[in-house]
Amino acid sequence: MAIYGGLAEPFVYNIRSPNRPLEEPPMTNLSEPSRQRLHPFRAAVAAVAVACTVVACSPVSNDEGGAKSGEDQAAGQDNFGTPADPAAVKKGGKLVIALSAEPDALDPTLSRSLYSRYVFQAICQKLYDVNEQAQVVPQLATALPTFSGDGKTVTIPLRQGARFADGTPFDSAAVKATLQRHLTNARSARKSELGPIDTVDTPDANSVVIHLKQPFAPLVGALADRAGMIMSPKALQSLGDNFASAPVCVGPFKFAKRVPQNSIDVVRDQNFYDATKVNLDAISWHILSDASIRAANLRSGDAQVADSISTQDYGALRGDSSLSVLQSQSLGYQGLTFNIGNVDGVGTTPKPINRPIAQNAKVRQAFEYALDRKALVQAVFNGLFAPACSPISPASPFSSEEAQACPQHDPAKAKQLLSEAGVQTPYPVAMLISNTPDSLRLAQALQAMVKDGGFDLKINPVEYSSLLDEQDRGNFELLQLGWSGRIDPDANITNFVGTGGSQNVSGYSNPQLDAALTQARQTNDLDERKKLYGQAVTILQQDDALIYLYRQRNLTAVSKKIQGLQVFPDGVIRAAFAGFTK
Repeated sequence: MAIYGGLAEPFVYNIRSPNRPLEEPPMTNLSEPSRQRLHPFRAAVAAVAVACTVVACSPVSNDEGGAKSGEDQAAGQDNFGTPADPAAVKKGGKLVIALSAEPDALDPTLSRSLYSRYVFQAICQKLYDVNEQAQVVPQLATALPTFSGDGKTVTIPLRQGARFADGTPFDSAAVKATLQRHLTNARSARKSELGPIDTVDTPDANSVVIHLKQPFAPLVGALADRAGMIMSPKALQSLGDNFASAPVCVGPFKFAKRVPQNSIDVVRDQNFYDATKVNLDAISWHILSDASIRAANLRSGDAQVADSISTQDYGALRGDSSLSVLQSQSLGYQGLTFNIGNVDGVGTTPKPINRPIAQNAKVRQAFEYALDRKALVQAVFNGLFAPACSPISPASPFSSEEAQACPQHDPAKAKQLLSEAGVQTPYPVAMLISNTPDSLRLAQALQAMVKDGGFDLKINPVEYSSLLDEQDRGNFELLQLGWSGRIDPDANITNFVGTGGSQNVSGYSNPQLDAALTQARQTNDLDERKKLYGQAVTILQQDDALIYLYRQRNLTAVSKKIQGLQVFPDGVIRAAFAGFTK
């Protein structure tokens, strides 16, 4: 089998969801005859809905009112926040959110950052969204898709009467233009997410028909994220590749201005179809990479929300009677990526790299054996996060024993593998990492940890947006970065380690892995997908192009002067329908 850089052969969910139930019942609620009558591809959609059990990764209140909030919330329990009470909030005001890193391009086709999704949440609605149970729900669509008998024709009914922020109508032509841009733009980060789309038809203004070359189980999940954000055709035509300079979508707010490295402002959009539910006049994201400064801005009242609060500040902020801390188990992971074939930039054909750690999987395996995940999350994150060895959550319906296998901490084994690889120790490795205090604490802990396994880890901290640029160009040996996660495991795996994946910054290519992931994409059988993802994780741990470290909790601090701000397991701050308390 062929592999580049090895011995043998993916950020970061967005708008408040409509108050309507999932229209396709979970498969677990169907009788056997009903399961047989439900088309197998629709069954795949239902299986994605069942992935709401992902939320059970951490304790969740079983009270009928859902997760508790404020001081009633026990430490470690999920608290997603609650919708604003219309009678208790006032109209107007500007919400200030202290943001831990600068978003990348505000272009749904190109964006790859979790932080851009915070802004998109307010200005770019999607065909589908996810709710706090991680179920897929309609947003700009009016119902879940219907599928043809062979699963290759997907029909999506669209909301009528919606308008883009530039006043032009939202219709099927706009959906087609957006999907075609995702599929054809040379720098698109969405192409591999959308899978084998052949053509897109618009039989009328209110419906879109997608024709697939093969059945594609992850499609609906993809359309519940950036691939489903519909852009104004008028703006696309006038701005082209500069769409991010003045993005235009359907949303409660519209883009106003951006000051690089400083702030992003949006203002209420009077064209929004549900404008009466919007309370705020404006939202401003202030870029503050230091968690202690974000916390200080929150306490002083200069900001009303702080994202990604440090685990070092968690106890003090949670004990502040003027604040609430929203928290939930992440759907994603934090990991370490080795550059084993990214020579000419992400998306290009992998090429060999003349470094032992790129050429020999034993060196990368040794690095993993040098890691003590449990000690890491305890020392760096006060035990609030969970060790992880896989892109698949243990609570996911797609999980299995194989998917959760985890190499144990064994420094002696690490040194043995380095010896077998014929490299001198201590073996030097340079790691690119974000320059935030929490990231630097993590890097220093890793540096001390892997030393016992025979590695000399050099730390190269850079600003977050620069980190994204450098990883895309392949200007790194090892980098630390994570993924906020999606409900379908394909979106947490294929894009990052599949050959040619738009976020495969490692330059990793393994035909055996590609075959397993392709089969998992095309089958509608949950048990078969579980088996295939277990095989995929086994291959990933043999090659170790990407080493999974831990799963973080989404921790967001909110002033009690604000109602209606919510954060679901996808990690995105939903601020569009929040408001100041009267």
